Amino acid sequence: DVGVLALDLGANMDAKPEHLLQYAIMGSIYRTKVQGLKNPRVGLLNVGTEAMKGNELSKAAYSLLEAAPINFIGNVESRDVLAHNCDVLVCDGFAGNIMLKTMEGTAGMLFSTLRDTLTSSFINKIAASILRSSMQKLRKKMDYKEHGGAPLLGVNGLVIKCHGSSDIKAVKNGIRQAKIAIESQLIPSIAAEIGRK
Repeated sequence: DVGVLALDLGANMDAKPEHLLQYAIMGSIYRTKVQGLKNPRVGLLNVGTEAMKGNELSKAAYSLLEAAPINFIGNVESRDVLAHNCDVLVCDGFAGNIMLKTMEGTAGMLFSTLRDTLTSSFINKIAASILRSSMQKLRKKMDYKEHGGAPLLGVNGLVIKCHGSSDIKAVKNGIRQAKIAIESQLIPSIAAEIGRK
């Protein structure tokens, strides 16, 4: 499971509808070329699933995405993103960054609360020892260090953006992401597709 690719998560705070269209195309190409996903489902982050929900940017982008040569599934609410109801989530950098930081904070709080609960009594400590392997797998799945980084799509070259708190493991995995993108011909594929538009 490779989760959901979201763009933009903060590189550009302001976006025009045409930018969201480009994010959708680039995200679809990334999921296909790098991650081998055929016909990725593209959703637009919004406050409701109905077609005419949201601000002016969302409404204008919806029409462009609907007409684009992608598998656009419509609007997606942030509460549904982790349910993996789309493969590519399109949003402006402001909304995307708020969503990302909220998810990071929520995950951190949940793990902290769980750790406190599982160490609060002898019985809970026994339960924790039984669950240790499963909890480590869950933590690893949610750890940004395991992914390393993500390509900054839309620039003329390959740039991997890593978390500001990256350690050596995260940087190593970021380099791995760059290698995969180069081997998959990600940048030339995006350039060719955007050039056709």
